[in-house]
Amino acid sequence: MASQRKSFNVAGPSHLTHVDWSNFSHRRSVAASLVKGVYIHEQDRQQCCHGGDGGGAVATSRWWESFGFQLKQELVDEKDKSIFGAVYELKSSSCQAQAQAQTQAYKPPKLVIAFRGTLIKKKRLVQDFRLDHRIIQRTLHKSDRVRDGLQAVHTAVSKVGAENVWLAGHSLGSSIALLVGRNMVKMGYCLETYLFNPPFVSVPTQIIKNPKLQEGIRLAHTAVKAGMAVAMSIVNKKIVEDNNEEFSLLSPWIPYLFINPSDPICAEYLEYFQHRERMVAAAGEIGRLAAQNSVRCMVANAMGKDCKPSHLIPSAYLTINLNGSPVSEWEAHKLSQWWHPDLKLDHKLYQL
Repeated sequence: MASQRKSFNVAGPSHLTHVDWSNFSHRRSVAASLVKGVYIHEQDRQQCCHGGDGGGAVATSRWWESFGFQLKQELVDEKDKSIFGAVYELKSSSCQAQAQAQTQAYKPPKLVIAFRGTLIKKKRLVQDFRLDHRIIQRTLHKSDRVRDGLQAVHTAVSKVGAENVWLAGHSLGSSIALLVGRNMVKMGYCLETYLFNPPFVSVPTQIIKNPKLQEGIRLAHTAVKAGMAVAMSIVNKKIVEDNNEEFSLLSPWIPYLFINPSDPICAEYLEYFQHRERMVAAAGEIGRLAAQNSVRCMVANAMGKDCKPSHLIPSAYLTINLNGSPVSEWEAHKLSQWWHPDLKLDHKLYQL
């Protein structure tokens, strides 16, 4: 069963025999497959380290070579030696052939930097769980993986230009890609970014079934955030101004977020954008102030700690999986759903 899950022919989008880069569904499937390649590459490394055959390098490489990419660089966490990311390069022959075959003006990427999420079945990867905890603490931005990922992306942009570089990640990897993307925007580069099931840490109001009670809690939470932001601006004006400036700076960057409403890890993103839209329309500046601040980070910053609400962004293109309730929340969090050919999806652009 494990080998079947790793097989591109069995578990991957093998139906996608030709990539039309102007087709959003195709781009989504390719980006998800490249992230899956990082997962399997790390699983193979672990099996090799413990006496296994790793499932075969040829089978593993199908996840990127099927779409004309080659693995250029492994991103390795120095703390546990695990592969957490990869830099893929589109082969020049594939790029030329694709470009000649297409009449659309959409160019394929030359380089893609992809980040995997947590491998929960591997007990040795405690580092993954430490970083998951950092997401909750809002301190992931200080991790080595974000630093090394940012360096790899900066090198890629310097080599081929920002318009030719993609970012992609799933779960924990989405959080890393999100932070890297934010930092690149500060440098003046807006990268095409694909974030699958990105974690959103907040009060889990989606578990409340009463719509009126749910909305009431959200309104109260928004009022608290806005009030705290005003109070913080009096106590330490610079922190609030810097946060507001950074949030506004991100406006031109529109990453693609892929959300399953049945996945508690990412579902709150949908609620965040929908509620924010209603609040800005009804309350104007108060809604804006609440949308760009986190209660936890405001408290931490008041105590002199470095905390950033890095999961909050002004713009995003949300893709929602509407295929109905999965067997379990774990199924709703799986990366494999995003290359399924029969997905029923909803799309909406949110901008503040």
